[in-house]
Amino acid sequence: MMTADAHRHLGVLPSYPFYGGPPVNPDIGARATIAELLADMNAEGTERALVIPNYGVPDPDIAFSFNELCLEAATRDDRVRCGLWVSPRPADQSRTEAALALAGEQGVRALKLSFLLGGHPADEACRPLLDQIFATAARHNLVVHVHTSPGAASDIDEIGRLVDWYADHVAIHLVHFGGGASGHIKLAGHRFFDWIEAGKRVYTDLSWAIGFTPRWLVREIGRRGVGHDRLLFASDEPWGDHPGEHARLRAAVGDGELSRLVFRDTFEKLYG
Repeated sequence: MMTADAHRHLGVLPSYPFYGGPPVNPDIGARATIAELLADMNAEGTERALVIPNYGVPDPDIAFSFNELCLEAATRDDRVRCGLWVSPRPADQSRTEAALALAGEQGVRALKLSFLLGGHPADEACRPLLDQIFATAARHNLVVHVHTSPGAASDIDEIGRLVDWYADHVAIHLVHFGGGASGHIKLAGHRFFDWIEAGKRVYTDLSWAIGFTPRWLVREIGRRGVGHDRLLFASDEPWGDHPGEHARLRAAVGDGELSRLVFRDTFEKLYG
């Protein structure tokens, strides 16, 4: 069955000396061109994809520089949807405002927000641009796509502030479902479902999720009777592994209604 991928990246990063080591390029599957992206999608059987600027090197200029490439991919091929890189850091204001000016362009369906390159949800200096980002998303009916990972500014305790402040009116896609055991347990244990039942527009994917999580989350969705339409498949290529992510999630959701939602229908609702 053809699938939809709710999170993958485009653009090749320079090598970087991560963690004090020599310069490396760990994202070995990174693609520089739209043709390479489409070839990957064809080989995988990926029918639709949300494509976001590649990032990871601690230089926001690089991530911002790929916005035009992702937008071009979305305008060139209707299978592709674009997520624009934005930042709430005051130092990134002019670049973020330039990105937000593209929010109404054909094929744009998301604004990508990550605190891995700086900033913090609780930093009052970031609040004006956060308000502007979410106001733009509301005006254009876009999703705000937010990285989560354990600890620091990306911890679900911190990212949860964005849900509390904005998710009544804007759809928030919590990438990586907390990104580690602590986030998974906080979310599947109650918080994700509490937000849904409170009317928050929250969605998630299980890329990078620790092994127990897909099975547990699917069980909790069945037990609680909510959340079946809030989970999407995402490869996170080139930082993730499409075959592995696909097989693991397919094993957890089976091949019935939940599978259709996870691998296709919820993508169409949110990003189509």
